[in-house]
Amino acid sequence: MPATLPRPKPLVILLAVLLATIAILWAMGRPPICTCGTVELWGEVGPKQSQMLADWYSPSHIVHGFIFYALLRWLWPSGRIEPRFLIALLVEAGWEIIENTPMVIDRYREATIALGYNGDSVINSVSDIAMMALGFLVARRLPVWVSVALAITLELAALIVIRDNLTLNIIMLVAPNDAIRAWQAG
Repeated sequence: MPATLPRPKPLVILLAVLLATIAILWAMGRPPICTCGTVELWGEVGPKQSQMLADWYSPSHIVHGFIFYALLRWLWPSGRIEPRFLIALLVEAGWEIIENTPMVIDRYREATIALGYNGDSVINSVSDIAMMALGFLVARRLPVWVSVALAITLELAALIVIRDNLTLNIIMLVAPNDAIRAWQAG
């Protein structure tokens, strides 16, 4: 019998966290798919976008992965990749659960341009976690400068197309700014 347990693979870790998150979101009453009854690859800007598989906020979850990889590599440089990946997944899954509570949904509606936001469907939350996992695992393989360049590119693309991104989302949730809100409204 081996003295140590085999190392869990990132895909197994990801699936376990996804299944637990699905169960929690389901128990919270989140709709599994869009309440409109359709599943689309890409949600158009508006109330349905966070109900589809992916949307203009999906790139921000890839950026989460870049950030989590960098932070965990810095905070725990000698740590194996599997525990660091698990921590990143748990933080992202925790955010997806918190983000879909009535308190946070209401905060988005009052502080950001997401006036019709009703929270994410389960499929969108699962996709968001998978996007973070992709960002984390890609950051592991890329030079730091490439990860930084990709993060900036993803942030700028969302900013140009929908006048929102991870950076503005955080600013507006923490310290809403009327000038930013007016600019986002067009």
